[in-house]
Amino acid sequence: MPRLIRALIVDDEPLGRRRLRDLLAASPDIEIVGESVDGTAAMADITALAPDLVFLDIQMPRGSGLDVVRAMGPDRMPITIFVTAHDAFALQAFDAAAVDYLLKPFSDERFADALKRARRLIALEDREQLHAQLRSLLDMPSPPADNLPVPNAPAYLERIAVQMRGRMRVVPVGQIDYIVANEPYAELHVGTERYLIRDSLQRLEERLDPARFIRVHRATIVRIDVIDTLLRGEGSDYQLVLRNGVRLRVGRSRREALEALLGRVRAR
Repeated sequence: MPRLIRALIVDDEPLGRRRLRDLLAASPDIEIVGESVDGTAAMADITALAPDLVFLDIQMPRGSGLDVVRAMGPDRMPITIFVTAHDAFALQAFDAAAVDYLLKPFSDERFADALKRARRLIALEDREQLHAQLRSLLDMPSPPADNLPVPNAPAYLERIAVQMRGRMRVVPVGQIDYIVANEPYAELHVGTERYLIRDSLQRLEERLDPARFIRVHRATIVRIDVIDTLLRGEGSDYQLVLRNGVRLRVGRSRREALEALLGRVRAR
């Protein structure tokens, strides 16, 4: 009979632990060896219980998930599935091949995919790729709870994490054509695809490089490289034409800045 996979649940929220516990109960090859309620307890339990698999929450008191990895050392970590409610962490790290994640609230299907992947890694008994990825995560700044920039964090966003059918895709900002407000969301337009993220246009404007993006309307941000033409309509109305033919309204208060920008671009 195959050996049971020993799993440790680490989450400071009782409902979060219960959700994982209920899902794992449906897997006869999984034995839950313990539950930890904060980072300090997780470090002790990983050492004492030697689990094969740990579901590790990111935002916790007395040590975050990354604090646990840092204190234990990446090479001593079990197979790790991160659990987080914060897109900002996913934004930096979850396009990795070796470390999986569950973004709250997650579906049963998404959980099953992550568990299947963990089973495969445990069966292979090859954790070098995992350990390498954990080491790389320690080099990334941890985001605050509200997705706000922190000291030592990159000055501007390079990637944005979006959910797509229960999974997450990491979109390089250089692929975004424009962003429109769709409260309480922002809608990213990437070629023919559209993605919703729960963020404000104001906060995105602050975190996008002004040398690459410009706000042309109270409800629209555009990547400068995709701008083709600024058209004047009737009266004081202006439209911006993108290279793909899309037309966007230009706010009156944004027109002068846009004209100045386009003048600089043409002069290059």
